[in-house]
Amino acid sequence: MTTSGTGTGPTGIRLTAPAPGWSVTADVVVVGSGVAGLTAALRCAAAGRRAVVVTKARLDDGSTRWAQGGIAAALGDGDTPEQHLGDTLVAGAGLCDEAAVRALVTEGPDAVHRLIGAGARFDTAPGSEEIALTREGGHHRSRIAHAGGDATGAEISRALVAAVRTAGLRTIENALVLDLLTDAYGRTAGVTLHVMGEGQHDGVGAVHAPAVVLATGGMGQVFSATTNPAVSTGDGVALALRSGAEVSDLEFVQFHPTVLYLGPEAEGQQPLISEAVRGEGAYLVDAAGTRFMVGQHELAELAPRDIVAKAITRRAQEQGVEHMYLDARHFGAEMWQHRFPTILAACRSHGIDPVTEPIPVAPAAHYASGGVRTDLRGRTTVPGLYACGEVACTGVHGANRLASNSLLEGLVFAERIAADIAAGGAADGAPEPVPPAVEERRPPRALPLLAPETRAAVQRIMTTGAGVLRSARSLARAAAELDVLHCEATEAARAPGAAGGADVPPTSTKAPEPGVEAWEATNLLCVARVLVAAAQRREETRGCHWREDHPERDDASWRRHFRITLGADRALSIRTTATADFPPTTGTTSQPAPTPDTEPAP
Repeated sequence: MTTSGTGTGPTGIRLTAPAPGWSVTADVVVVGSGVAGLTAALRCAAAGRRAVVVTKARLDDGSTRWAQGGIAAALGDGDTPEQHLGDTLVAGAGLCDEAAVRALVTEGPDAVHRLIGAGARFDTAPGSEEIALTREGGHHRSRIAHAGGDATGAEISRALVAAVRTAGLRTIENALVLDLLTDAYGRTAGVTLHVMGEGQHDGVGAVHAPAVVLATGGMGQVFSATTNPAVSTGDGVALALRSGAEVSDLEFVQFHPTVLYLGPEAEGQQPLISEAVRGEGAYLVDAAGTRFMVGQHELAELAPRDIVAKAITRRAQEQGVEHMYLDARHFGAEMWQHRFPTILAACRSHGIDPVTEPIPVAPAAHYASGGVRTDLRGRTTVPGLYACGEVACTGVHGANRLASNSLLEGLVFAERIAADIAAGGAADGAPEPVPPAVEERRPPRALPLLAPETRAAVQRIMTTGAGVLRSARSLARAAAELDVLHCEATEAARAPGAAGGADVPPTSTKAPEPGVEAWEATNLLCVARVLVAAAQRREETRGCHWREDHPERDDASWRRHFRITLGADRALSIRTTATADFPPTTGTTSQPAPTPDTEPAP
């Protein structure tokens, strides 16, 4: 079995996969079909660049269509970008990059209007053509635009997919991207991918392009219960690590506080009860009907999500129960049917009628505030590789994303990436060429694959050890258990006949065949190990990272970011950088930063 790709890049590490059997060429390949990916592709095409969109399922199957609440922007009377910036910085708990936030809030309103120009239809106020705006947690103004009541993401997805099809962009659906291709200069040269067919394991091909935009969404499937769709397996972050790119802030996983509680054994994607329900006046109560958020924060139920998630978890622990309740019976049937038809239908499909009874809710993994580290133009530390949307760490979200900023971030930074590519930015900052003799000594290394059935073990380990509640003990246990899975996969790969070396004594474990399930499980293990490593080092509570053994925020020691890369020896390099130094130097290898550390990598 050979490894995918022809260029090795900085690490020389690739997923075990067949060699590409077909290829296409383009000026830019966009990986992902959510708001960020499709916006980037449309803007690149409008600038005359040949864009190819690669997506893991169908064009409209990404995370964007599941977004219920809306998109935040300073669109209303009396609201300003400065006020939006202030709310975002507060929610980010001291780790936002202010320049990135300023770009988001100042360019956001125009980006929303361009989205409307592309065909998106937002709800309007009664008897008016003005966009109806509502509030969500952490916002001091009504600045959330919504569509179809609680189907904002679905409407945005519909409009962008239609625009892509009208523009005639080339799309490759049902394709899992495997690895980045690079040239002899270390620059991006495209991606390898596997088109999923019924029972096929030989669908590997390549898209050759000098610019690659990662817009692959999140990694919520690393936990047992999440609001993310099944395709959110951290593929983009794992690919970036293997390509030598920096990632940052992976410890900051936002757990949405109000997810429909379906029992302790519930796994996979869970129904979200949008924050907009609380924005319209729903209350969080315990079984006795007590509103426990009152007095805990000035915004009560509309406090930032990390605060609400912690409060729900604390209250449940105190009372020895698994969930709290969201009470919106006072809305009445008409409001439920008009404003929240999707949520109403989801609740009723599980035997709960929010018109007549409180909704059982509990936190579940929702959004990754960290990801592949970028500058203000979406450029990563690998020349020609860009990232936007949830897969990226632009500096906007800091330690905790402000509600409904994610769709806006996808729009704004996708447009910035397209502008940079149109200006020839993908060719900027090329490093010195790698001498051919050195390149020949660095053949691609096959990364051991994780057995598909091990995916559930990764999710269980992460939920128990790195979920809403974390401690040194829980994280150490999680790291050790993940290491066992990694070692088992490594030993299996060393067995005779397996990719990775036939000269190693045989083991009792058989290496899995390359395929979608094994690649996804391997990506999940990769991001899980990096997340845990970062969470172990952050010995404080900040934003959505809650350490029971370090319950206070410590700005003196921990107002900094972890910059993590994967080396050619498959060891993680973990460095820290001050918040002010957040934007990376693009197009070159990152310079050393204080307090380096190295440990075995995924």
